Parts: sequence; structure tokens; C-alpha cells
Amino acid sequence: MRNLKSFIKEEDGMGTVEIVLILVVLIALVALFKDTITKVVKDTLSKIQKNAGKI
Repeated sequence: MRNLKSFIKEEDGMGTVEIVLILVVLIALVALFKDTITKVVKDTLSKIQKNAGKI
């Protein structure tokens, strides 16, 4: 019975679960805003290319 109580109180796996949940949320956000993110990146890269000659 003591081993069961110590197993329930053990929190070593909590960090892994939290990281996985954060990754799931980030992946969902990227999937939702994929088109917007792509547009922003393309616009930024094109502005960098246009202004690269001025340097």
C-alpha cells in the first residue's frame, strides 16, 4: 500500500506531459494560421530581397 501511495505522489512524468501538451497547442495554432504565417514570411523575405541591394 505504501508503494502505491508513493507512486501516486510521484511527479517525474509531469514535465513530459506538459511539454507534449504545449507542443500539441503550438501545432494546432500553426495548422490554424498556416496561410497567414506563410504570407507574412513570404512578404518579409521579398522585402529583404528588395532591400538587399541597398546595403
